[in-house]
Amino acid sequence: QVHVVESGGGLVQPGGSLRLSCAASGSIFSIYAMGWYRQAPGKERELVAAVTSGVSTNYADSVKGRFTISRDNARNTVYLQMNSLKAEDTAVYYCYARLRVHEVAPPVIYWGQGTQVTVSS
Repeated sequence: QVHVVESGGGLVQPGGSLRLSCAASGSIFSIYAMGWYRQAPGKERELVAAVTSGVSTNYADSVKGRFTISRDNARNTVYLQMNSLKAEDTAVYYCYARLRVHEVAPPVIYWGQGTQVTVSS
């Protein structure tokens, strides 16, 4: 069984910073990619940032230059440093991990439960 657990959400003022963490644990053979999506009320879930097992990263245009994703492969953990936060960044942030549970298994995406980020004065 695989678990994906996020932490670090909360309330922050506009212009402030938050750091989200996400750890994958359990029966994991290898992880291809980890990243973050977010979903604001009344909107579809959107990709925020992702990082592969190497150094390749991908960001939504709306967060480029403000958010930084990083990964600790040894700990199966991914971080999202969010700076210069805006009200429009308010959403539930979901972590995912695309991984194999053993060598011959196909890659599967596992999701965390989500963590609320609220940017408000």
